[in-house]
Amino acid sequence: MEKKTVLIVDDEEDMRFLVGMYLENANFSYLEAENGEEALQILKNNKVDVILIDVMMPKMDGFTLCARIREQSDVPILFLTARGDEWDKVKGLKLGGDDYIVKPFSPGELIARIEAIMRRAYHNKQKNEDLSFGPLVIDERGRKVTVDGDPVVLTLKEFDLLLFLAKHHGQVFSREELLAKVWGYDYTGNARTVDTHIKTLRMKLKQASDFIQTVWGIGYKFEVS
Repeated sequence: MEKKTVLIVDDEEDMRFLVGMYLENANFSYLEAENGEEALQILKNNKVDVILIDVMMPKMDGFTLCARIREQSDVPILFLTARGDEWDKVKGLKLGGDDYIVKPFSPGELIARIEAIMRRAYHNKQKNEDLSFGPLVIDERGRKVTVDGDPVVLTLKEFDLLLFLAKHHGQVFSREELLAKVWGYDYTGNARTVDTHIKTLRMKLKQASDFIQTVWGIGYKFEVS
């Protein structure tokens, strides 16, 4: 069976060596990055199954790196840190982290947590199926959209917004609800953001644009006649 690859992102060389040793003993392969920029470059050029990120790093901390990764990938992320404050855990998870382990940790606990988040990620991907509505096909797993077989290029949030509405077919959502569900409760923008994304989505979806309907005085819904 092909070895799974783990990316270790930590500015401490000794910690990278120790974690790498744990991973090799558990039959994982691994890559190393000593900062966030190096990690992002590695992700562009390599297939990675799990990322271990230290929170306390110079230049770009682990939370910032997690947010940057989530703009382009849903690869499972496990935070490694000496910080065990409840708020840090909540912040890491809200930014898209999958789990959090506080240093010092045992080899057994680390490997068990990695295997657990990989199982969850694999299970979730297995559940994802293409959503088809007439000419419109949404490939959730591959994050691709086609209309009459032609690819539609969407931004990250345009895809997330379309997917959310399509998965809640027939349900009406206010702009504020869409901001919370798609952009997150921490987002500081306003409701015009939703209107702008709906407008560009309709333009890009062409003959499938009518599926996104305005419910006057309330917000929007996805409806196929």
